[in-house]
Amino acid sequence: MKINGRAGKQCVSQRIRIPAMVLALLCLAAAPSMAQLAPLSSDTEACISCHRMATPGIVGEWEKSQHAKMTPAKSLQLSKMERRMSATDVAENLRNYAVGCAECHTMNTKFHPEDSFDHNGFTIHTVVSPSDCNTCHPTETDEYSDNKMSQAYACLMDNETYAVMVDNTNGLDEFNGSGFHHIKADETSNADSCLACHGTIVKVTGTQTRDTVMGPMEFPTLSNWPNAGVGRINPDNTKGSCSSCHPRHQFSIEMARKPYTCAQCHKGPDVPAYKVYSVSVHGNIQKSMDKDWDYSAVPWVVGKDFTAPTCAACHSSEIVDESGNVIAKRTHRFNDRLPWRIFGLPYAHPQPIDADTSNIINKAGLGLPTELSGEMVSEFLISPAEMAKRQQTMENVCSACHTQQWIDGHFTRLQRSIETSNFMTLQATKILSTAWEEGLAQGANPFDEPLEIKWIEQWLFYGNSVRFATAMGGADYGVFADGRWVQTRNLREMADYLKFLRATKKAQDKK
Repeated sequence: MKINGRAGKQCVSQRIRIPAMVLALLCLAAAPSMAQLAPLSSDTEACISCHRMATPGIVGEWEKSQHAKMTPAKSLQLSKMERRMSATDVAENLRNYAVGCAECHTMNTKFHPEDSFDHNGFTIHTVVSPSDCNTCHPTETDEYSDNKMSQAYACLMDNETYAVMVDNTNGLDEFNGSGFHHIKADETSNADSCLACHGTIVKVTGTQTRDTVMGPMEFPTLSNWPNAGVGRINPDNTKGSCSSCHPRHQFSIEMARKPYTCAQCHKGPDVPAYKVYSVSVHGNIQKSMDKDWDYSAVPWVVGKDFTAPTCAACHSSEIVDESGNVIAKRTHRFNDRLPWRIFGLPYAHPQPIDADTSNIINKAGLGLPTELSGEMVSEFLISPAEMAKRQQTMENVCSACHTQQWIDGHFTRLQRSIETSNFMTLQATKILSTAWEEGLAQGANPFDEPLEIKWIEQWLFYGNSVRFATAMGGADYGVFADGRWVQTRNLREMADYLKFLRATKKAQDKK
């Protein structure tokens, strides 16, 4: 096979040319397990011959992958429901080989002009992007591009309101004796903080010669790297990282279906999804019984392959019954089953129409989908009809195990939880607005003064916790563990602090 222009590459370790057939035999001798793999292209064989020594962990992970064991041609012979690739055809030179190193790192170098470089006779690119995965997974790529995760960098950093919050979070506050001097957040701190999940901008900044086990070699240097954030801006200008949920180089569907993968980003007080799930009945069943589950089955049969939902079962995976009837179609546009957006912003609100939410501006000029009063900025949000459609899709998942009465009761509680948590945020906003109106807080930056910080916690931590606890059944997170009790306590503390500010101002005015 000639992905990169010629076969029989130079083996770095020996600095001699080895015919592809001999190289394949050497690889098999070094790794008997490879005899069970799908046929390899000569270019991938050349990669593995060196990387088995240079990066054995990567090679070992890849050998466990479906990519290593299944050719596209074999996959296309499966029924549509059993397939893990959505492409209906692939190029002839790819069809009968495993998806290996060369197929991912050399095939689309013309689309990677910035990060492609010469590497031992190959032209390769380090950063594998959605445009590369698109060769076999076009439906998944298209869906993901229309998903808020793929736009996560822009949703955060291109939103002027939230960019200020990021800077306040990651910047440094230097005490000068009477107050604080703010030092703006640096790029490295941002990459290690918010952008670890939201994604960084990765660009080639130059080249560097490094000593390797194969001797000195030249590599491009990449900014804000490493990063597997869901909205990463790649050197080929695509957005997203498939390895956020399918970690390289095994790209396991099993791993993507387990809740621990989602917990990488959805765990803290701002997005307490995994914490809530882990103490829910569903989470208890999963931890107790999943040793008997089949996380790799395609299609995924509820009641047979698994007996309680994980994050993926509710939001992404294709779920079928034992007769093969589809309960919910697979999607990589995760908001397909979500009518409400319940975290990350002051008020829960209908999902945005556009995955890139950086264009949303409310009447006050803030990049928020609601006014500070809680009024929805409806032109940017999905319609009630679309909300009902998505609600029904989610209810279909629930109906695999629950009666309609159970489902109706659950979503009635969620609706009320949204109403009450929004109400408590509104009361906190009234206190903060009063402070702004009376000149007791500045308001130009709504994220830096003590009363403002308590306002943020009211919705970013406590309102989120209340809603997630209802949505996922983790009751205590909706009460004492960052829930309703803490919402009320925080509100009273805000009111007390407003009194303190008023008294302080009154005393200063008397001087």
